[in-house]
Amino acid sequence: MTENQNILEANSLTMSFGGLTAVANLSFCLRKGELVGLIGPNGAGKTTVFNMLTGVYAPTEGSILLNQGDKKQAISGLPPYKITQKGIARTFQNIRLFNKLSVLDNVRIAFHFSRSYSMFHSFFLTPLFWREEKKITADATELLALLRLEERKNDLAKNLSYGEMRRLEIARALATHPQILLLDEPAAGMNPQETEELSELINLIREKFSLTILLIEHDMSLVMKLCEKIMVLDYGMMIASGTPEEICHSKRVIEAYLGEEV
Repeated sequence: MTENQNILEANSLTMSFGGLTAVANLSFCLRKGELVGLIGPNGAGKTTVFNMLTGVYAPTEGSILLNQGDKKQAISGLPPYKITQKGIARTFQNIRLFNKLSVLDNVRIAFHFSRSYSMFHSFFLTPLFWREEKKITADATELLALLRLEERKNDLAKNLSYGEMRRLEIARALATHPQILLLDEPAAGMNPQETEELSELINLIREKFSLTILLIEHDMSLVMKLCEKIMVLDYGMMIASGTPEEICHSKRVIEAYLGEEV
């Protein structure tokens, strides 16, 4: 797949909850290797989009197509674990870690998709089991080093600082070997220094793992600095899509954030 090819296509996505339409007739494409921002006022439907892309919600209408080599596969309606297996990983707006497990075990768990041993090998502790577990531990430790968490690997996840928890979530997502990484407000609650470090980290993992990244974020300075393309939602509908400069000067975007009089 070349850099200019679409890796994911969302076609006319609609998500309704009873009489409430959270997302309406939304269409967009993600190209391989690009970093795209998804922004909008609170309640605009951004996290609902993530939930449809990752199988938490099955769209009421529309389709999601994942480009895998020479063929496109419909993934809308698949359960989350199958979508993860196909190469889409995410973090959450509210951090979701295994708080009573170690930092290392939080990442090791995410490698279970790639293990090759069966229940037989784990029950009888065969040489294959030990080889695989040794490799998983080494790979998890390497990810933690990349995310600057190696020194905390034996600590319980609940004892990390807020910024470290955010990085651990990203490490766990990377352990599933994604093609597409969805980051839901990764800078929420961070101070300016942590946000700057996060920006550098996102660029680093994008290049190292050849990722396509879709980012929800309210920190507009971070979005404008990182993203090549920005999509703007308001009341569940796409009101603008373009480069950061185009979005900055869009009258519809300014009205959505600041009010029509402004």
